[in-house]
Amino acid sequence: MKFSLGMRSIALFVISVIFLVLLTLFESSLSGLSSTSERIISFLLLVLPAIVGVMLGIMSLARKESKPWVAIVGILFNALFALFHLFVISFAG
Repeated sequence: MKFSLGMRSIALFVISVIFLVLLTLFESSLSGLSSTSERIISFLLLVLPAIVGVMLGIMSLARKESKPWVAIVGILFNALFALFHLFVISFAG
């Protein structure tokens, strides 16, 4: 079964949320790391998938796939998620 780019965008948002939950659950085991490595891990697991999700949503709109609302929802959720976590990472430490 082949998913549209909009659905892949939403799937990346769900993956980012799952990574957020996992990072929150295992936060105590990450406490020994330096703040730089915590920022890198947070960026790779939370921000990067959301950025890729935004790009997939934009590609879905550019290809004029069916159900453009799925792509728009994926773009909005991923963009808000990425911007929020970039803001948090920039002030963490």
